[in-house]
Amino acid sequence: MTVLINIFLGLHIIGIASLLGGFLTQMKAMGAGTARFVPAMLHGALTMLVTGVLLVGFRQMDGGHLDHIKIGVKLAILFVVLALVYVKRDEERVDKALFGAVGGLTMVNIFIAVLWH
Repeated sequence: MTVLINIFLGLHIIGIASLLGGFLTQMKAMGAGTARFVPAMLHGALTMLVTGVLLVGFRQMDGGHLDHIKIGVKLAILFVVLALVYVKRDEERVDKALFGAVGGLTMVNIFIAVLWH
């Protein structure tokens, strides 16, 4: 079970990298007001959702301790990010504040994962 958990944790991190990487590649465009949500951001958010849910299930099957409040907060943040990226994915330009919010919420989710014990 540990190997399976580690594989999906790696996939979860790849999803985070895709979402955050897509955001970071558009930073210059955000400054110019031409930023858009690239497909990597949507795919990364979806990967995070699927692998995160599976990780929770695997951890419960393994008998590990889960902080349900932390998981709920991270899931709520991810739903907001996923909804924003999904709804605005086909627009040529996304408002700076909205685009910045997605990047900020993604980083908040990372820090919650790392710092909340």
